[in-house]
Amino acid sequence: MNEFPRLLELHDLAAAEGRKRWDRRDLFARVEADKGRHFIGIAGPRGAGKTVLLKQLAAANPEAIYLSADTLHEDADLFDIIKSLSSRYRYRTFLLDEVHYLSGAQASLKKIYDFLDVRVIFTSSVALAMQASAHDLARRVRMHTLDYFSFREFLHFAHGEDLASMGLGDLICGRFSPGHLRAGRHFSGYLAGGLLPFALEEPEPLPLLAGTLEKIIERDIPHVLRLRLDELTVLRKLLVFVGRSAMDGINYSSLAANLGITKYKAEQYTAALEGAFVMRRVFPAGTNLLREPKVLLVPPMRLLHLSMAEAAGGLREDFFALAMRQAGIDLHYLKGTRGQKTPDFLVEHNGKNIAFEIGGKGKGRSQFKGISADHKIVLAPDIAPEPNRLPLHLVGFLASP
Repeated sequence: MNEFPRLLELHDLAAAEGRKRWDRRDLFARVEADKGRHFIGIAGPRGAGKTVLLKQLAAANPEAIYLSADTLHEDADLFDIIKSLSSRYRYRTFLLDEVHYLSGAQASLKKIYDFLDVRVIFTSSVALAMQASAHDLARRVRMHTLDYFSFREFLHFAHGEDLASMGLGDLICGRFSPGHLRAGRHFSGYLAGGLLPFALEEPEPLPLLAGTLEKIIERDIPHVLRLRLDELTVLRKLLVFVGRSAMDGINYSSLAANLGITKYKAEQYTAALEGAFVMRRVFPAGTNLLREPKVLLVPPMRLLHLSMAEAAGGLREDFFALAMRQAGIDLHYLKGTRGQKTPDFLVEHNGKNIAFEIGGKGKGRSQFKGISADHKIVLAPDIAPEPNRLPLHLVGFLASP
């Protein structure tokens, strides 16, 4: 195949770039240590560093080769390419970037697993596509997520501060250090865009985030869902509506009413945006409730539509939901009767129910009245820790699963 010299040259360039990136995300060590027969899939938002991670793996392993879907024809026969590279050049690990853009990727990966003695580590910016791959490939794939920086990672990469992670029980019981508390001085910078890995090199990351979001709408989501051109316009309007609205009122019904679409379409669009790591749906606790979720954005998406001051309340809830996802902790919201105040979220952890209220400095405990929970915690920025009241940024230190 005449393509091989070009692919080898591109791999050399990728590995050379990987050697320059000496500082590594937490996921690097977990992937490198995972030596099982299964393939590894890495899903995560555009700009989270998946490509950098693969290039670092290429630099660290002489038997690995980096291949990007952008350098292969969409209808390329992935099985034949990997078979030939393995037999000719003795590569044993194949690092496939944005594999969902290749036609028939799931079938090719299954065939590679069944008939070739190689390992594959692949990435995608669309969780829906990768979840489908993992389901189709059954025991053959172990999935991981590479998200935007946690607050703890941000402190390491942006400020050179290394602080230990903690469990949710440690947080509730106050087992954190003075260093964890002092780190709150960097929290506003994190929410303003510092959680985006590319912000390390770009002092103005929000315009780049806007461009990334447009790629997600134009390229990523249509690759998974068959949407008409006019539906992409509705997706953009949906994001603007959510970004500019109060969080508590956003669900399938409000989206349908304000955008002139059905609730079915509202569910389909929000699920697609969640699969592309733009949005987060948080469903209510309990089983006898209308299963409409509270719709949040992944921070700092809200800042594409509002100033930092205007977006503050929404950003705090967005951050809390992101931190729970990064820690692998299930999250629900509490739905009260009409007019009843309730805490923002409920977490079930180690057999305990923990109710969380997210707010500003003056937020009190009135929302907990009548709520049965093992712990009732108010989280707010820039407050001194006291029983049942904690600084919000501490949630950013929760350990990854």
